[in-house]
Amino acid sequence: MAMGAASFGGWGLLLPVVPLAVSQSGASDAVAAASTAIFMTTTVITQLFVPRMLMRVGHRAVLAAGCLLLGLPALLFIVSVEAAPALAVSALRGTGFGMLTVAGAAIVAELAPIALLGRATGAQGIAVALAQMITLPLGLVIFAIDPTAVFVFGALVPAAGLIGVALLPPTRPAPQPPAAERVRLDARRFLVPCLVVASVSAAYGGITSLLPIAESNRAAMIGLALAVVSAAMLVGRYAAGSVADRIGVGRSVIPALVSAAIGIALFAIAALGGMPAVLFFVAAVLFGIGYGACQNDSLVMAFDAAGPARYSSASAVWNISFDAGTGAGALALGVLATSVGYTAGFTAAAVTVVVVAAVALAARARTDRLPT
Repeated sequence: MAMGAASFGGWGLLLPVVPLAVSQSGASDAVAAASTAIFMTTTVITQLFVPRMLMRVGHRAVLAAGCLLLGLPALLFIVSVEAAPALAVSALRGTGFGMLTVAGAAIVAELAPIALLGRATGAQGIAVALAQMITLPLGLVIFAIDPTAVFVFGALVPAAGLIGVALLPPTRPAPQPPAAERVRLDARRFLVPCLVVASVSAAYGGITSLLPIAESNRAAMIGLALAVVSAAMLVGRYAAGSVADRIGVGRSVIPALVSAAIGIALFAIAALGGMPAVLFFVAAVLFGIGYGACQNDSLVMAFDAAGPARYSSASAVWNISFDAGTGAGALALGVLATSVGYTAGFTAAAVTVVVVAAVALAARARTDRLPT
């Protein structure tokens, strides 16, 4: 939990800051949002190789490398936040984040008893969301006071995760069965959890990248609203984990998607301009609860589909969906914001989440009709 808080705290500290800094250097909204998109692109590419890394060197080595690669390159932003160098640094940091996301989720599944897996992932989610709740607004505040300082902190906070990594037990993924005994994973069982986390993460990527730009004259208020999103995620993640352990995996997905869609729709209305601050905070609460619950339930669904022998593979599949969604959402909403406005971009994100909710509902109905 300490390692997760440090690594995701460092990520959250610069998540809204880098696009804002790139925008203030003279780049368009689309280019500014591309800093998040390219970060997530290299994250996803790295995630493809992390299960093999874990088998070869173990969780601690991968996590340590991830902390260093996510943190230390942030110092290069001090040199320049022009579009080209900023995108290059973002790409480098994304490789570290790719290592941290897959290995960090997989080690929780390796350490936790199966009966407590939902609550264990929820507890890890609390550590992550709590760190983001603090660092998302803090990054914007520090940037407004001293841009150099925020990039220094962006380097130091993930590096502090090395302390937590050092205290972890030596862990490697469970041995794979012999080739003749391996059963192919049913990709259909991963479809719903991957769609769920990708859709809500796309909305999150767009919101965190574009809201500070859309409401640049109310940056402190937007930072606080993003903190509320992270605080609400605490509630959503652990509640969904408890439901998964006690009632069944996947039972929180539909109401969570509905809550997230309503929150995004309210952000779209708020982005019309001149709207009262309270609307942003209502949107943040609804979206944060739904987003947190979707994260936790979809992750447990992926672990359940894979089985204990393939937790690292399930973590990679889920994290690829999560981060690909975040990057694609930031880029797509940035393009929409540049061409037709922020409200249209957020509305498109809300519609996407509603469509995924319909798909998940249909899949649930089909599963319920199958004989036991």
